[in-house]
Amino acid sequence: MPSGKTVKLILYEGLQFAALIVPIFVVMERFASLICDVRGRDLTAYWLVVSMSMAYVTSVALLVWVPLKYLILRRRRFISEITQWRPTALAYLILCTLPCFAILIASSKVQVDRGLRLDHFTELPVSLVLVSLICVDIIERIRPCRLIGSSDGLDSGFDMPGPVLTLLEQVTTVTGQLHADEVQDGSTQGHPEARNGSTSGRWQDLAGSPGLSTFSSRAPSTAYLYSSSSRRRSYSGPLGFLWRRDGRSEVFVDSFLFWLDTVEMVRVAGEPSVFYSAWVFPIYILAFMSTLRLAITPNSPLMSSAGFALQDLPFLILRVSLIVWFGYVTPLLYPLKNVLVSLTFIYFTFLSKLRICKRQSMF
Repeated sequence: MPSGKTVKLILYEGLQFAALIVPIFVVMERFASLICDVRGRDLTAYWLVVSMSMAYVTSVALLVWVPLKYLILRRRRFISEITQWRPTALAYLILCTLPCFAILIASSKVQVDRGLRLDHFTELPVSLVLVSLICVDIIERIRPCRLIGSSDGLDSGFDMPGPVLTLLEQVTTVTGQLHADEVQDGSTQGHPEARNGSTSGRWQDLAGSPGLSTFSSRAPSTAYLYSSSSRRRSYSGPLGFLWRRDGRSEVFVDSFLFWLDTVEMVRVAGEPSVFYSAWVFPIYILAFMSTLRLAITPNSPLMSSAGFALQDLPFLILRVSLIVWFGYVTPLLYPLKNVLVSLTFIYFTFLSKLRICKRQSMF
């Protein structure tokens, strides 16, 4: 009977391979049907396109995908040393997402040149390409974790590290330091000694002043800080399950939210007025550029700048142009999101480092 690691490996690799070939077959079959209708129900053109898709998938799987997976699973040195980007995700983008977007653009171009409006690939092919993309992203993120039992690779980023209780040592106050100096110099209490016009008795009066004693009384001697895990454990009872969290389930939510902006941009391309125009070219090109973020590891410092340069700024310019040209084909929420993300990135990355922003102020 195969072990759990073998079953998980077969499951992950099978899902990724299905995400690689299924979108290509579906999009190419839809494109073959379109070519058949454009050429007057010519079945030869249909089967020619289908055979080309099968040849492409076979060659890509044997020449690129399988050797790459072999090198990754064998942990070859030049592959295992890569930490800032994911080779599998980059290969998937080049081998699957790029051809699918190119076929969608070609389908629009063929119909516009013939003056026809037969099929604008509204739902199934586009959604399948994006779902397969999200599936590959989720598998790459959740691969280090177990599928059964508690997670062992993702919870460390959500819980506060360290012990449950943290002891804060007693802090020496000004009054305590003055009393310590007086103990070390025992003769100063009875015989004040002049030093530059001041006496030690003067220091004793300052030590006994109300202001310093008040400051000393406010200083805490011992305190404890409770971490987030201890607070969650303190809630028990029938509703204690509401305080549970697992990093594996949060990966699914984070992945879908991460690609929501790209999904909306591709949805706009499915509008008939947009699909049968020249605007379909920049939409799919910029959408593919935004998918290049999949190749970057989620915890990489490059993710923030890549999101600004590959998604938010280009999407903002394109969405404003689409609204001006076609009207409200996209909700205003998305350009507002692009504006806020772009402005906050520019401010906190560049403007906040200027000398004028480093001055002390009420902010």
